Amino acid sequence: MNTGKAYSAFNNSNGTDLAIGFTSSTVAVLLFGTNFVPVKKFDTGDGMFFQWILCASIWIVSLVVNLIQNCPRFWPLAMVGGFLWATGNVTVVPIIKTIGLALGLLIWASFNLLTGWASSRFGWFGIDPEEVSRPILNYIGAGLSLLSAVIFLFIKTEVQSSSASLESTPLLRERSINVSEDTSDDSWVKRLSPAKKRLIGCSLAVVAGILYGSSFIPVLYIKDHGRRNKTMYTGASQFDLDYVFAHFSGIFLTSTIYFLIYCAVRKNKPNVYPQAILPGFVSGVLWAIANCCWFIANHYLSAVVSFPIITAGPGLVAAMWGVLVFKEIKVILLGLLPRLSCLSLVLGTVRLGIQLYLLDFSS
Repeated sequence: MNTGKAYSAFNNSNGTDLAIGFTSSTVAVLLFGTNFVPVKKFDTGDGMFFQWILCASIWIVSLVVNLIQNCPRFWPLAMVGGFLWATGNVTVVPIIKTIGLALGLLIWASFNLLTGWASSRFGWFGIDPEEVSRPILNYIGAGLSLLSAVIFLFIKTEVQSSSASLESTPLLRERSINVSEDTSDDSWVKRLSPAKKRLIGCSLAVVAGILYGSSFIPVLYIKDHGRRNKTMYTGASQFDLDYVFAHFSGIFLTSTIYFLIYCAVRKNKPNVYPQAILPGFVSGVLWAIANCCWFIANHYLSAVVSFPIITAGPGLVAAMWGVLVFKEIKVILLGLLPRLSCLSLVLGTVRLGIQLYLLDFSS
């Protein structure tokens, strides 16, 4: 493609392809920004049992998708992307406990965007680099994304304990909760100073974002090499949804290994929270549907178009949950009124708008 994949894809695609691509992106944004909300009001302990339940439900969704797709060829390399994602996912519960759902998602979404942009733009790890017709503007957009990520680090969060949060009505009602005597899984968080909470939470969110942003690289590698002759991937499917089962299998396998290691370290006495099973399952289903929509958007819009939309959008959705429902976000800015927490939404919106403009839709 002479003027860049994004520009050519936009001009050569018919209206149906664009409608499917942008609809899939919209659904992905809404579900990615919401998928952890069902579990927000429930105690998930140290998160290891929760992440295993979540990943199990993700794999079940992928099994259904695989059957719908008539069981396409399984490429083991795609499982590496699942490994990267699952490794980032084990940090989610500590992030939520230390800096909150909204801020955590804003930070990891920012670094997710930057990692995905850099790897596709420069062709890291053997994938084909994405050419753009206006590289200077593209770099400015990436720089503004980095700036917004830094500003997010100055957002103050007020994270309620699980017991306190249960006073409000959860999205999934609890019937009866059998809590073991050891309910002090939040104790390690309570022992931390506010500064250490912020440091740990923000650091984990950055690591999670980098891992998330790298998770699509194996699939892109297979697709790119599938278009070449005399490679082991020659003839590989160019339809992204055909890689969902392998990708999600990597997620579930990695999650299971981490959980078994955790059980061994705990001497076969893992902290299991029954009340987190149903919310965790629902959370996993929402995430799996969102990620399937992302695979579809990658196919119909190309990764360079879908990536900025889907990585920037969930931060806005999560921030709205944090501001309007959980009341956990405030902005530190020379003592201005707490309602300036809307600044985080504005920054995310500006970032998304600039990224969309840089895709040269109107060129």
